[in-house]
Amino acid sequence: MAQKPEQLWAPWRMQFIDETREHGACSPFVALYQSNEDRKNLVLFRGQHCFVLMNRYPYSNGHLLILPIAQKAELDLLSKEESAELMQLTTACVQIVRSILHADGANCGINLGKAAGAGILGHVHMHVVPRWVGDSNFMPVIGGTRCMPEYLEATYDKLLPSFQGLKL
Repeated sequence: MAQKPEQLWAPWRMQFIDETREHGACSPFVALYQSNEDRKNLVLFRGQHCFVLMNRYPYSNGHLLILPIAQKAELDLLSKEESAELMQLTTACVQIVRSILHADGANCGINLGKAAGAGILGHVHMHVVPRWVGDSNFMPVIGGTRCMPEYLEATYDKLLPSFQGLKL
């Protein structure tokens, strides 16, 4: 029988919940893109059809999201140009996290629909989750808790120069 984990307080999640309610049918990603506060919003790159930002609630250090600028719920709604740029940016993100964060690999994926675990319905996005050999330690396995070894802003500052020089 699995032991029930102790309560983990994460009050910073309330901002995410409030912002999601505030935007209603509009995804919170749209507001992040429309803002000019890229560092505050962790936006790393703005392309012609897609943009890259850091996940504010990451699975691991350097967890990135790649999104079409236009809010679209499904892959089949993306234009050929949006689809192509999404995959080009996914490739670039994997290369950058391997180079800058020294990741040994990466999980890349899209959760389509609530049943698939999509946290933000209505705005399709690719996850790039850096992985390291041995990164599954006792905290997530036994304690049900993830540990981030670095502040988001510090990781942002490490990654930003690579995205500033990115040419698609």
